[in-house]
Amino acid sequence: MLAWLKWSRVEAASYANRVGAREYKVYRPWRGFGRRRPLIVMLHGCHQTADDFAAGTRMTELAARLGCIVAYVEQSAAANPQRCWNWFKAAHQEREEGEPSIIAGITRQVIARHRADPRRVYVAGMSAGGAMAAIMGHTYPDLFAAVGIHSGLPYAAAGDAPSALAAMRGLRGTLDPRYRPGLFRPIPTIVFHGDLDTTVHARNSGQAAVQAGPALHDRGTDSVHKGEENGRRYTRTVHSDAAGKPAVEHWLVHGSGHAWSGGSSAGSYTDARGPDASGAMLKFFLRFTVAASPLQPASPVPTSRA
Repeated sequence: MLAWLKWSRVEAASYANRVGAREYKVYRPWRGFGRRRPLIVMLHGCHQTADDFAAGTRMTELAARLGCIVAYVEQSAAANPQRCWNWFKAAHQEREEGEPSIIAGITRQVIARHRADPRRVYVAGMSAGGAMAAIMGHTYPDLFAAVGIHSGLPYAAAGDAPSALAAMRGLRGTLDPRYRPGLFRPIPTIVFHGDLDTTVHARNSGQAAVQAGPALHDRGTDSVHKGEENGRRYTRTVHSDAAGKPAVEHWLVHGSGHAWSGGSSAGSYTDARGPDASGAMLKFFLRFTVAASPLQPASPVPTSRA
């Protein structure tokens, strides 16, 4: 076993607020112990668990090499029988409401308990978790420095179950009238999607990239790179701001379906072939910090089990 994993600590904990409660697991590597470290918050997809998502993405192993803390938040079957995050319901698309309030509360709790660096906090998810990551980025730009969306959808892509199904098929764009580009601060975002995804149409990835990027008058030039990694071709488009700084990366993986690119077969919904999505996300995330510390008192005190 690699040294940085052997000396990592794993803690299972729970968080509750007025909306509800969720469990989560935190992985703290030995590397960087004693100083403020970056935090990656991971949101799994439907039919997955925290352990399954950790195994499939290999984010724990990769983050440990860089001294990053990783928190895997788990959806409860009581909140959704398929363990999907309820990204498509209006009650779960607002700041300090619904599931976003729980995820934000867990994030603040981990920052406080484990002395994570509040300026280097990131959120990433797969499928329904990717859609929820987009929501977290748009509703908490003061808490998260950057967002990773894999096989997900943009913010406000749906408002109920029927519109969610339509959005997943790529039949419609943003539906929710609350979404106005001018109301949201652009947030650095990296998007991955397989172009043969039959669960969430790849058209959603392009919408998510445009939505997260700078407004038209603040955009710089885009660059497109085509390549091949680990047996799959990909197209990587980088959207820059007016200063020329990369703001959004959009990776379209050719030949891949609804699966985490470059993932491990130890987890579900993974494709062992293709560019390493976890590695690319970490590299992208660590370029960015939030403008000011978002740390708030973490309450209530969590329960934990080793």
